[in-house]
Amino acid sequence: MSELALPLVGLVGGVLAGVSPCVLPVLPIVLLGSAGTGADGHRTSRARPIAIVAGLVLSFSLFTLFGTVVLSLLHLPTGLIRWVGIAALLVLGAAMLFPPLERLVERPFARIPQRIPGFRGDGAAGGFALGVALGAVYVPCAGPVLAAIALAGATDTIGPRTLILTASFAVGTAIPLLAIALTGHRLADRVRALQRRQRTIRAVGGVLVIALAVALALNVTDLIQRRVPDYTQAVGDRLGAVAVAPQVTGAGSLQQCQQAAFTGTAQLTDCGRAPEFAGLGPWLGAAPRTMADLRGTVVLIDFWVYSCINCQRELPHAEAWWKNYRDFGFEVIGVHTPEYAFEHDVGNVTAGARKLGLTFPIAVDNRSATWAAYRNVAWPAGYLVDATGTIRLVTLGEGHYDKAESAIRSLLLAARPGATLPPATDIPDATPRNAGRTPELYLGAEKQQGYGGTGDYAAGTRVFTRPDVVQPNRFALDGTWTVGAEDIRAGERAALTLAYTAQRVFLDVGGTGTLTVTEGGAVRTIPVDGPPDIRTVVDRPASGAGTVTIGLSPGLTAYSFTFG
Repeated sequence: MSELALPLVGLVGGVLAGVSPCVLPVLPIVLLGSAGTGADGHRTSRARPIAIVAGLVLSFSLFTLFGTVVLSLLHLPTGLIRWVGIAALLVLGAAMLFPPLERLVERPFARIPQRIPGFRGDGAAGGFALGVALGAVYVPCAGPVLAAIALAGATDTIGPRTLILTASFAVGTAIPLLAIALTGHRLADRVRALQRRQRTIRAVGGVLVIALAVALALNVTDLIQRRVPDYTQAVGDRLGAVAVAPQVTGAGSLQQCQQAAFTGTAQLTDCGRAPEFAGLGPWLGAAPRTMADLRGTVVLIDFWVYSCINCQRELPHAEAWWKNYRDFGFEVIGVHTPEYAFEHDVGNVTAGARKLGLTFPIAVDNRSATWAAYRNVAWPAGYLVDATGTIRLVTLGEGHYDKAESAIRSLLLAARPGATLPPATDIPDATPRNAGRTPELYLGAEKQQGYGGTGDYAAGTRVFTRPDVVQPNRFALDGTWTVGAEDIRAGERAALTLAYTAQRVFLDVGGTGTLTVTEGGAVRTIPVDGPPDIRTVVDRPASGAGTVTIGLSPGLTAYSFTFG
């Protein structure tokens, strides 16, 4: 990509970030924060919305470029910036409710607006402070383009290209946010009813700021973002790929190694220093570890989740490698990062690990902090770290186990020259090869994309009627069901009908009862007892198209279909 195209990529990426669903929780704050009164009770000028957006884009750019480096040097957790931003929002929300506190908060920022042309005006200092706090929590909204910027900061490769991309991204994201902020100010300036209620608007804004801080702390905003289709994702992903493409020839890029894993071209290289573990606990089968503790050891960091069929096919290989090479300086750390609510239950994780026969150390990552530290994107995922603490290979998904084991053996011999390693393991590769199989189908209202029945598929309890024909790669319901955000619970005469293409079909289901599986005139019963996990409902000699109906006992809860 030419240097002239780089600012355009950043600019378009910034505009997309400013209109993406991720920014929705922030918009009311930008809108109402630009209206109302200043700390002195006078109506704010045009300076305040400009100051809010200026503070936001400046702070998230600086946090993204340098935050990871600074936290690493100070040995602080990677999520600290976000929590500082949340704390600042709580203080600023309270300040908007209580003018004396707001005057106190604005004091450190008061000189900045006075020295910048166009920033003179009531409330500009407080607006700048609000924008700085919003910037700290806005960073995750920035998508693939800013992920490339963040990666450059995390791997100490900040250069002219990164600075150009950051600046153009900041300008792009400021455009829609500034339009929203100015809209809020103009409404308050022109609508008489709003003019008479300036202080009330200010108080409502303060309450919303506090509510946003609480929602961020409890991850409620994630639910809002997932409920709204991300209409910018496809374009953002392409821009992110373009932004990172020039880094492919250089070393030290974790995102480069992830892209190579996606394309099947991964090989031993320098993917940058392995981030320290963050937010892990409890540990199962071992005392807590750190990357510093593991220095001198070749380590496979394996991200998995117990009810994932792809993980269940990959984990036997990780277990076999650990048993085969642990006496030669090799360690496997299984990082269990949940997808569903039930996967946060440590008892369920322990039972799942026992069922899978895992004996290597497992760390529970219920806050997804280590997942975020590695910028991971999939289950299963492996990060192979050499004895110096450098990530040398990334694997995403299933397959290529011979290549991964060869890399393990190479790193072990590099760490212990002359060592005599045991023969390579010989675990069958169960990766499905039928490329045309049905993709994973989520059943909860929050993420479902494969509902092929009639009527509205929204949260609540109601009676469904199955259509005469279910289209390929779709499912339909019959009988009484309670549809939840991430699951569906069976009631009277509850049944699922699925039209699929696969050799094997798996249903993630939990509770106590039975599944009655009917296909092609054959009927069989599958007992269910225990926490949610995958059950095999179809197992054919070869891959092909079919339609299966599964009756569920009242009370059973189903989450998704996966295929093999």
